Amino acid sequence: MRSNRPYVQLDPAVIEQARQMDLLSYLQRYEPDNLKHVARNVYCTREHDSLKISNGKWYWWSRGFGGVSALDYLIKVKEYSFVEAVEALAGITASWSPPPVSAPKKEPKVLLLPPRNKDCDRVTQYLFGRGIDFQIIQECIADGTIYESARYHNVVFIGKDESGTPKYAAYRGTMASSFKGDASGSDKRYSFRLLAREPCQSVHLFEAAIDLLSYATLLKCEGKDYKKENLLSLSGVYQPKKEIKDSKIPIALSTFLKGNPQVKTIFLHLDNDKTGRLCTAALKELLQKDYQIVDDPPPVGKDFNDFLLSYLGIARPNRNHERRDAR
Repeated sequence: MRSNRPYVQLDPAVIEQARQMDLLSYLQRYEPDNLKHVARNVYCTREHDSLKISNGKWYWWSRGFGGVSALDYLIKVKEYSFVEAVEALAGITASWSPPPVSAPKKEPKVLLLPPRNKDCDRVTQYLFGRGIDFQIIQECIADGTIYESARYHNVVFIGKDESGTPKYAAYRGTMASSFKGDASGSDKRYSFRLLAREPCQSVHLFEAAIDLLSYATLLKCEGKDYKKENLLSLSGVYQPKKEIKDSKIPIALSTFLKGNPQVKTIFLHLDNDKTGRLCTAALKELLQKDYQIVDDPPPVGKDFNDFLLSYLGIARPNRNHERRDAR
């Protein structure tokens, strides 16, 4: 850890210039021996092989944090003070300017998945504790749509494209944590889903993977086959525009509907809170001209996991307990 220095007044223009340099540009010019090409537009540092750089961002998987700029890197990884980092970049960036903005290339995103743990014991215990059916958990693990990350034992929910290739990953803390996020390079067109084994004329929509799995469990509890239904998560809260007519259909849903023209009915199983009700109203207005829309929120609780736990008589884990080191 570098020693603290007395407060120094920095020129705001110098600070702004320092913020502009991305980490890849910095390493290419000033630490080329520390830069290693991994695949396509993915790099890592030789000093820290779990520090991955991609799509203008970087993430240090073994430590659970990341950033965008070279300034972030010097402060978070090299442990410079803010003043030291700005001063180190001041002389460098004075003769450097960001590359001109060009039309974005339609290159496929590179999904950076966290390393897998040798088993899925903690994930199984966590999901089972949330009321999810044990057999459903094991089936998802077997087909690769759920696994346990190695370092922090997060549950990783995988979304695959039509060919079965992972394109999306969401992780959620399992160790008494409500931590959650998306893996770098995730393509939200292919969010976590469990699709019907045969073509089906309906789709059930949820905000999160845990609610989707809860609904599948409820179907099984009622003696129904969840594999006869299309179950699709939005991978988070959908935010409609202030004017609903200006809103867009969530990309996970629009991609699914485009690939499944036989679908006629959409069941909305969104949360029983203000945001969930607003999202439901927006989707009903956007979709009702082309589809039959059924608003089916959880009968009890905020979401379908709340309802499942109530149905099974299981106490809900504490939502408010968070651990910052969950990644």
